Amino acid sequence: MTDQRHAALGLHPIEFEAGQDHVELLKRRQIVRRTQMAALLVLLVLVLGAGRTVLGRFANARTLDASTADQARQYVTTVQARRRASGQTLALPGTLQGFVQSPIAARASGYVKRWTSDIGSKVQKGDLLAEIETPEIDQQLSQARAARDQAAASLELAHSTLVRWEGLRKKDVVSQQDLEERRSAVTQSQANLAAAEANVGRLRQLEDFKRVLAPFSGVITRRNVDVGDLIDSSRLLFTLSQTDPLRVYVNLPQAYAQLVKVGQKVVVTQAELQGRRFPGQLVRTSASIDSATRTMQLEVALPNPDGSLMPGAYVKVELSLPASQSLVAPTNTLLFRAQGTMVALVDAQGRVSLRRVNVGRNYGADFEVLDGLTEADRVILNPPDWIADGQTVVASPGKDGK
Repeated sequence: MTDQRHAALGLHPIEFEAGQDHVELLKRRQIVRRTQMAALLVLLVLVLGAGRTVLGRFANARTLDASTADQARQYVTTVQARRRASGQTLALPGTLQGFVQSPIAARASGYVKRWTSDIGSKVQKGDLLAEIETPEIDQQLSQARAARDQAAASLELAHSTLVRWEGLRKKDVVSQQDLEERRSAVTQSQANLAAAEANVGRLRQLEDFKRVLAPFSGVITRRNVDVGDLIDSSRLLFTLSQTDPLRVYVNLPQAYAQLVKVGQKVVVTQAELQGRRFPGQLVRTSASIDSATRTMQLEVALPNPDGSLMPGAYVKVELSLPASQSLVAPTNTLLFRAQGTMVALVDAQGRVSLRRVNVGRNYGADFEVLDGLTEADRVILNPPDWIADGQTVVASPGKDGK
């Protein structure tokens, strides 16, 4: 553009260039200001992000430390030993037996002629069970009777001879010695007759054993002979059992021996007779402990009027025992260590201490504490094997509040 042109427009060339530089400067300042503001904004965002990250990490670290400390604490459940409020029912196995049970043998030897009662037969005392043929005893009895008659005849002759000799002695025809001999002959004849009578009586009693009779009322549980069998004194013919009442023998462990007494009521059950309970009574005890089994034998009398129970059956005898004054504790509190049977206790500060205890009777879920615990002690349930003296735990009471 020429000077005339500038002049016509009223513009001075130098002034125009100075104004243009000012505008450029303003624009640059504005750009720098905006850049600085953007940088400050970015820096602020970075600072806020870094602060948030630091705070988050710090919070996470605190949470982790708290969780680690919480997990490092051992939580346990405690209970306290208590006294049993009620007694215990003890079930013992037993086998039913007839109140009177006897094998029946024949006293006389011979052959079975007939039998009248088989297994399961109910007989009364004195009923005929079998007959035996005894030809040898019959012959011996006949011979004994003949010998008795002979001895009786000899006695009669000796007695009449003595009478005559006494008369002759009065006339002094015979000597006193001869008279004494005749008196001795009478005495001997009397003795021979008595011996013959005794032999006849013995054989007659053997004859009576030809008839095998029931010695008491009961049920025939076994028959070992048949018609024609040869019988001697060692051969058992029948087994007779009295089924009302029955008796049961049970072996009571030594730990309970002091808790039972004669006259105590018991209940007998049989698995095959569901829902039925048979009352019985403890009638006697052996009053001693068997050194081999450490048990005491008990005898229970059991009425059986309807015959529901049979001898030889396996039953359970339930004995109601009185409550013991000893403390009881759960079985799952026990620790078995080399030092013996122990439990883990917790004090008020949460410190663990191991204590040895003496265990008495085992009730299943509980056991009897003979020594080592009091009612105030807090015992750990299900203690871990690694638990030791001095450890710190957090204890909470069991469901029963103990």
